[in-house]
Amino acid sequence: MLRIECPFCGPRDEREFDYGGPYRVRRPYNINTLPTPEFLDNLIVPENPEGETREFWCHRRGCGEWLMVVRDTRTHVIKETTGLDGK
Repeated sequence: MLRIECPFCGPRDEREFDYGGPYRVRRPYNINTLPTPEFLDNLIVPENPEGETREFWCHRRGCGEWLMVVRDTRTHVIKETTGLDGK
């Protein structure tokens, strides 16, 4: 079980949070003009990074704020947690 340091509420159990997915670069503006394989990759192929990654988490059963969490997917060690406003 992860312990996530909410910058607004302090350390909390993972069960208070909803996972929002990995941070990713915005999709191309003209996604409809991409070749089919690239279009499908952008649309439905989930990322599965190994190592340090940035993820969105929402403290749904707490303050309700969205957070950016830097976590190592191999060890599940959380290295940094910030609010989306940078705090």
